[in-house]
Amino acid sequence: MSEKKRIAILGGGYGGVLTAKKLAKKFKKDEEVEITLIDQNPYHTLLTELHEVAAGRVSEDAIRIDFKKIFAKRKVKVVLDEITDLDFKNNVLKSENNTYEYDYLVIGAGCKPTYFGVKGAEEFCQKLWSFEDAVALKEHILQMFRKAVKEKNKEERKKLLTFIVVGGGFTGVEMMGELGEWKERLCKDFYIEQEEVTLILADDLPKILPNFPDKLIAKTKKRLNKLGVTVLTNAGVTEVTGDTATIRNNGIVNTYTVIWTAGVEGSDIIGKMDIQQKGRKRIVTDDKLRSLDYKNVYVVGDNIFFIPEGEERPLPQMVENAEESAALIAHNVYTDIKGGEKKSYKPSFHGAMVCVGGKYGVANVGAGKNFFALSGFFALFVKHFINIVYFIQVAGFNKCWSYLLHEFFHVKDNRSFVGGYFSKSSPNFWLLVLRMFVGYKWLTEGLEKLPKIIADPSKIFLIPAPVVDGATAATAAAPAAGAAPVATWVALPVPGFIEKIVKWSMDTFFYTGDGGYTVLATIFQTGMVIAEILVGIMLIVGLFSALASLMSVAMGIMIWTSGMAPTEMLWYLSAGIALIGGSGSTFGMDYYVLPILKKYWKSIGWVKKSYLYVD
Repeated sequence: MSEKKRIAILGGGYGGVLTAKKLAKKFKKDEEVEITLIDQNPYHTLLTELHEVAAGRVSEDAIRIDFKKIFAKRKVKVVLDEITDLDFKNNVLKSENNTYEYDYLVIGAGCKPTYFGVKGAEEFCQKLWSFEDAVALKEHILQMFRKAVKEKNKEERKKLLTFIVVGGGFTGVEMMGELGEWKERLCKDFYIEQEEVTLILADDLPKILPNFPDKLIAKTKKRLNKLGVTVLTNAGVTEVTGDTATIRNNGIVNTYTVIWTAGVEGSDIIGKMDIQQKGRKRIVTDDKLRSLDYKNVYVVGDNIFFIPEGEERPLPQMVENAEESAALIAHNVYTDIKGGEKKSYKPSFHGAMVCVGGKYGVANVGAGKNFFALSGFFALFVKHFINIVYFIQVAGFNKCWSYLLHEFFHVKDNRSFVGGYFSKSSPNFWLLVLRMFVGYKWLTEGLEKLPKIIADPSKIFLIPAPVVDGATAATAAAPAAGAAPVATWVALPVPGFIEKIVKWSMDTFFYTGDGGYTVLATIFQTGMVIAEILVGIMLIVGLFSALASLMSVAMGIMIWTSGMAPTEMLWYLSAGIALIGGSGSTFGMDYYVLPILKKYWKSIGWVKKSYLYVD
């Protein structure tokens, strides 16, 4: 047996990924430890966002993150394989063609839908528990509309346009909320009246979202009703066929689409394990999150069955549990190998958020006994904030940026809690004239000043004259950018606190005690003139236009804070901001240069490890 300690992580879900990353950080300089993550797919799926793909709000790649990206330059080996058997006594994982030995095992194999014995449910229902499920469901819904638009039989058409979601928990409400919003676009694209579409959310319990306060449940139902959804409670589905669903107390509904979100159980591999389980195939653990049967086997995320001290129910199957359990397991495995004191699991959950479509949500958040009910804008703000926190841990800036693009900048049909205000819908070629003009203005400003700099670099005219005994030692020249050649001009007002900051910096870096200027002032002025020329050229040719635009804004702010900015400077500032977003990609050098630099930049090791790039 190898002297190295081998840590195997089964499953690349929320808990598995975070455990692997935290272990990699703890053992990054230890060559005697191997960390292997085993999963059937080459990517991590964001299971809490599946409904967004299934209902056409975001693109398919929005809910996947490549394992190569997540573990770039990290001490984690990713193996694509399907484990079919586990030999806990001999510390071996087995697949059809391979075996994997381990010293410590972390089980994060996730869950699958459970159908509670409902006849026909598994055979005929659409699922929503994997990336493939979301893509298949989206295509199925589109296919129903494609068929309906050509269907002349009213009963058949109605059957095609009836959609039932079974289960009033988080997933069911989110899926139906998204479908309710998507309905408007689908009806428009397929020439169907919205009144022809029937949406039913059915749950066997007396109320939807049973863990939420009643006032949030009422708001959720109100929102669903506004989207045209009929909410049925005490109405479990008792049978499903290829074209019907039987709903308790509501009879038989003719439909080709029943989406099952009514519950989950441990994945198939969990069911095969010779290990103590409870509650729909969840592995029973101690307070260190170790299996009761094998002390070198830890369990993370949804697969844990553990009742914390003082609680009556086992841990909830939610992402925050995966995050907190991953941190604890990484610590305890580290102490197994290196020594130290293990920690007991004392989770502190902070509530839950549910989006009812992309424009509305509800949240019950807080700590301890102090929880707050939020709805609408604030609830969705919290949800997006929590997602960003998770993405920072998993794939840093790269995933956070792509998430913002998918959720706000590339959003379709204004399906965002900020509407379409941030949606990037205008092509960049409309900015061409503005870019060229701003570049021309900066270039001419710089070229006009250049001869003065060459003639006498020490002659300062871009910095306000120092104050000596209450009066200026010299008269300031015309403003730096766009000033008319007249004797008088009006400067933009500067707030008092900014004037104080600027005066202090001027006194410190640019003025001498006798009313003159320092060498640094000469260097600054020369740099400003060169910067104006460079910014002008860069904007005109469209090279690094985003950087040039930011420099344009920065120079405008510096001139304004110095008290030497005419009202025309507002134009420079506004235009600079407008040009930041890729104005050089049309009829500019950015079109050719940036893809090359981007490819080179992404190949740098520390950049990949830090996720400091965009896809």
